[in-house]
Amino acid sequence: MLEFLYPQIYVKSLLEIPLDELKELKINTFILDLDNTITEWNRREVRQEVAEWFQNIKDQGFKACILSNNGEQRVLAVARSLGIPYLHRAQKPRRRAFFRALSLMESQAAETAVIGDQIFTDVLGGNRAGLYTILVVPLDKREFPGTKISRCLEYFVLRRLRRKPVVGRQGENRE
Repeated sequence: MLEFLYPQIYVKSLLEIPLDELKELKINTFILDLDNTITEWNRREVRQEVAEWFQNIKDQGFKACILSNNGEQRVLAVARSLGIPYLHRAQKPRRRAFFRALSLMESQAAETAVIGDQIFTDVLGGNRAGLYTILVVPLDKREFPGTKISRCLEYFVLRRLRRKPVVGRQGENRE
């Protein structure tokens, strides 16, 4: 069970994701969380460097969509500003949410990475769906009150993650 809580990559932000290495792994699609991954919690505005990152991945041939547990209005506003599709009220970490995103993007699991800031929604759901998972440090400390509870549990997983060797970029197992 614990293996489902570990991402393949853990980075500080979207900007640090090794795009060339993901291309080598034949990953061409990103399913991204909204809050504290793309934008701060409960915000509609996207930072300039994040908007530029999205333009860069599009220019490099990557596809992207937002998969969020939020209601439609804010997800739609951010998705429109970035020019990407979205799914709202996704019910992550249910696998069905990720399969719906794969269908929307017309992508296969082997060519798709999930990017998010939460272990118990983004990483767990992505791993259960057989996707490559990338955990990012949350953009901001402000977040939904329920998320604060899961962050306490995430702390223990992250401590264990930091003690383990970094997962190989080519997807080698941890041991």
